[in-house]
Amino acid sequence: MPVDYLAELTSPQRSPRANLHLGVGLALIAGALNAGGFLAIGQYTSHMTGMVSAASDHLALGQLTLAIGALLAVLAFLLGAASTALLVNFSRRHRPAWAYVPTLLLEAALLLVFGLVGSLLLPHEIERVSLTALLLSYVMGLQNALVTKISNAEIRTTHVTGLLTDLGLELGKLVYWNRSHSGTAPKVEANRRKLKIHASLVLAFFIGGLGGALGFKHAGFISTVPLALALVVLAVASLIKAPAGDA
Repeated sequence: MPVDYLAELTSPQRSPRANLHLGVGLALIAGALNAGGFLAIGQYTSHMTGMVSAASDHLALGQLTLAIGALLAVLAFLLGAASTALLVNFSRRHRPAWAYVPTLLLEAALLLVFGLVGSLLLPHEIERVSLTALLLSYVMGLQNALVTKISNAEIRTTHVTGLLTDLGLELGKLVYWNRSHSGTAPKVEANRRKLKIHASLVLAFFIGGLGGALGFKHAGFISTVPLALALVVLAVASLIKAPAGDA
């Protein structure tokens, strides 16, 4: 049944299949938010490497206000990840079967806020960075930490640089020619499971980005509402299927 499948995706009892499918779903959402968010506010909110670099550049050029703005976005991402750790660890102690539900619902609520009133937040700034940018950076930190916790750090949905690095490493091993030799070096072999995971996540992020950009182009901020509803469905499935004793 669909409810059983959806509940499996966020169940505390993990499987490689559940990790991959959840990762792909959240990567779609992350890609949509990142690309759509760029059209909304003119910056990518999951790219913390770029944010830290921008802060360094602005400081070197004496642009203190812009540097503070970039650092605020980094801080928002950091606080999002920290919030996930607090919510998940608290839930694991008190409601283990619903360990990931609070974070999913919080992310959904923030996306609804972004979709419904994002245009109203856009003109308001803190040190040259809009409140919408801070909100999206927080959501990205929240989500990336959530899927990291769920998959035991096997999967990340917003860190495409790392995914492409790992994908390249496995592709290099895949095409490596293992000639016969008398040495003791082990045979070079690609991890095909990792290849599938990394390729799937990168593709999902790209497809999500395309959908998010088109959605925002034609519908504006409201295009994020279906993403929020998808997270709500995941959370509700966990609530419905959780064993009474665990909840």
